[in-house]
Parts: sequence; structure tokens; C-alpha cells
Amino acid sequence: MNAPRIPPRFVPTLTTVLDVPAPPVPPPQAVVDAAPAHAIDPREAVALDPVARLSELESFALEEQLMHRVLQRIDGALEERLSDVVSAAVQAQLDAMVPRLRSEIEAVLRTLVVESLAQELGETPGSNPPKDASSLG
Repeated sequence: MNAPRIPPRFVPTLTTVLDVPAPPVPPPQAVVDAAPAHAIDPREAVALDPVARLSELESFALEEQLMHRVLQRIDGALEERLSDVVSAAVQAQLDAMVPRLRSEIEAVLRTLVVESLAQELGETPGSNPPKDASSLG
């Protein structure tokens, strides 16, 4: 009932087990004493053991270096994304304003046309202007 399964011939199988020794890790104090925090090459940076104690100045320098590297990484993308977000927000506001502006412009134009037409009819001899200019619009 539980016969051993044989994989298909195209499935790779493990035939050899390699025992790879772990690389030696320097003690935490050796990493701190090897070079000051401001002289660490980012390509050679090693995570510090949590037990290792840094002086306040070394800790500050390490935080500044980390903050500088993070800001460099986000600087380019931040400008592009902010531009996209601001453009979208402005477009959304314009889309919301267009109907209101149209109605207000229409009302102002209607009033101007009615007033102008009433004045024109009032100045033209032989015309019979209405008594109420609002009846024109």
C-alpha cells in the first residue's frame, strides 16, 4: 500500500551531501576596535553584536551614517512620488471645481447678458422694454 515513490526522470535528485564549515566570526569587540565608526566602508559593514557597547560618539556617528545612506536611497524616488501625488491631488480638486465653476460662470454671464440686453432695449428708440429686466432671462 505504501510503496516507495520514484520521482520522474526529469526531477533532479540530491546525491551528495556537503558539509560546509561556517566562516569564523570575529569577536564583537574586534569589529568595534578595528576602525572608528566614521571610517567603515559600507561594503564591508558587519552587523554588531547586540552585546557590544558603543560609546555615545560612535553611536551618534553610526546613526548619522545610517540616516545619510537611507536618505540617499529615498531622495530620487521621493521627488518623483511626491510629484505624482501632488499632481493627482490637484487634478482631483480641479475635477471637483469644474462643475461649480461652470454653473457660477453661467450665472454671471446670464446676468450680464440680461443687463446688457435691458440697457440696449432701453436706449433704442421705438422699442418697448419690459418693466422688469429679470423677465428676459
